[in-house]
Amino acid sequence: MKNILTSLLCASSLFTLASCAGGPNTQTGAVLGGLGGAAVGGIIGNQSGRGLEGAAIGAGLGALGGAAIGNSQDQRNVQRQQQYYQQQPYQQPYQQPQPYGRDPYGRPVDAYGRPIYR
Repeated sequence: MKNILTSLLCASSLFTLASCAGGPNTQTGAVLGGLGGAAVGGIIGNQSGRGLEGAAIGAGLGALGGAAIGNSQDQRNVQRQQQYYQQQPYQQPYQQPQPYGRDPYGRPVDAYGRPIYR
């Protein structure tokens, strides 16, 4: 029974790490949380004589916690991008540059001397 429980916990932690379909911070958080959780769980489990089970439980919980933190960072980044693109300068329609002058061949040019094609 103990081996079956340990195997199921290891498999569930692997599926948790493999099934992260989120942004880059979600995936990184899940991996780092799983590694950190496995280390801490292994240390705590070793004190009670069940190091492998502690590591498996710690990896699963650490991966879930890391993924949750990474997901919130991804959502915050999306909100910042949306706020950035909703600022006033980006909502104005594009305006065709007006001729500033003419080149030696009589074609209109802008203020930097670049030809304006219409």
